Amino acid sequence: MQNREVIKEMLQKFYHSKSFTHHYIMVFVLDGVVYAVICDCNMVDRVTCLDMASRGAGYALRFKPNKAQKIMLLKEGAITLCSEEFFNTLVRESKYNRGEIAEKLVTEYAGQTWIKDNVPFTDAGDIEWNGIAYQIKFEKATFINEKTMANMR
Repeated sequence: MQNREVIKEMLQKFYHSKSFTHHYIMVFVLDGVVYAVICDCNMVDRVTCLDMASRGAGYALRFKPNKAQKIMLLKEGAITLCSEEFFNTLVRESKYNRGEIAEKLVTEYAGQTWIKDNVPFTDAGDIEWNGIAYQIKFEKATFINEKTMANMR
């Protein structure tokens, strides 16, 4: 178990050292409601976990909050985006995935027009809101995995 914590901390530190911003909007579902919470990297570190990456990319740092972590995030001051049912309808009726739909909802909540892009996390946030760049992450999102980290070194 000790090794997993060391790997998790290594991935967190590397991600934060390369990330364009240290401000995040974490989006998740709790009891049928989709919430967004603005937080910093310290809170992100508390709600991320170490998981196996796909396609042989080693371990991944993911946002997979459990119920207690979601409740902790709510206490940070959550924004209600929509119902889970509405969110799932948007995903079903769109060509975009859950993370992209979450980005779209947050961007529109901020009074901006969402445009799909592929800008790396090292170059910009997903949204600039009130002069602050934020990365937006939906449940199960990967921050970084070992293979990406190795390729960036």
